[in-house]
Amino acid sequence: MRESFVKARFNQYILTFDAACATEIEAMPKKSFKELTEREILALAIQLEEEDSRVYADFADGLRETYPSTAKVFEEMQAEESRHRQSLLDLYRSRFGDHIPLIRRQDVKGLIERRPEWLVRPLGIDRVRKQVEVMELETRRFYERALAKVSDASTRKLLGDLAEVERQHYDFAGTLEEKHLAVNARTSEEKSRRQTFMLQLIQPGLAGLMDGSVSTLAPIFAAAFATHKSHDAFLVGAAASIGAGISMAFAEALSDDGSLTGRGRPVVRGLVTGLMTAAGGIGHTLPFLIADFHFAFIAAVIVVVVELAIISYVRHRYMDTPLLASSMQVILGGGLVFAVGIWIGSS
Repeated sequence: MRESFVKARFNQYILTFDAACATEIEAMPKKSFKELTEREILALAIQLEEEDSRVYADFADGLRETYPSTAKVFEEMQAEESRHRQSLLDLYRSRFGDHIPLIRRQDVKGLIERRPEWLVRPLGIDRVRKQVEVMELETRRFYERALAKVSDASTRKLLGDLAEVERQHYDFAGTLEEKHLAVNARTSEEKSRRQTFMLQLIQPGLAGLMDGSVSTLAPIFAAAFATHKSHDAFLVGAAASIGAGISMAFAEALSDDGSLTGRGRPVVRGLVTGLMTAAGGIGHTLPFLIADFHFAFIAAVIVVVVELAIISYVRHRYMDTPLLASSMQVILGGGLVFAVGIWIGSS
């Protein structure tokens, strides 16, 4: 009895300790790129090259059965990244000694957390192409920015050479889909324009539209069912929509300066996200300008359905999400929030 009690208390302590540690880690501030020293830049470059090398090894493993020639290329790229890491290690040791400080991508602002696409099986060419393009673009930007902060001639030469190699890898990634799926070749200008459009407008706009359309459902319909007055529901909806828009605008603008990720100006992304968030909420708020509550409610529900359909299509069109899966996900999320609002308003 006592043993089980002690084990229970111990497990509770471990859970509490882990939660406290996680909270403390999340609260720790990240370093901005401009704060990094030359020593830290080289240490981070070593870490990034090692990570890229291991990702390419996983890509080679995942493509070996279906695309053996492409898998061979990734094996060569993996070996090349390993040589880059060794060159950076040799340079670091010659300048700063054997101790390398631990600095990772999650410790620096602007470096995006990578989804582990390399673990997915079966591994499709399109999935690999997108991941490699993002990886190489980010790493190339890292080296180009590092060149502006480094003064040592040998270090600048190595970083410049590595930036050029990353550009070649990026170009290779763009040919993968065309080579294996026989689609029409796209020019580099078109790919760059589409990527910029996706990163700077579609992604923040979609995030805002989803947040505004879904998150405001509960307060608006809770107020509508609690009061059965269109005017009260409209006031709650307007306040929730505008407040959410302002909040999301600041959250997006402050999340990333765009210098390493290529996501563009923070102010532009913040404005896009904020406006789309407010628009998503205002859409099903405006019907409550109708004085008759029942007509206003029916009109608001119709607007909600249209909004969710638009979100599903945009996710399908630009995020390569299957239309059925996208629709089910959006309907499930929106339906749950809508039901919560009805339940709270009716209680």
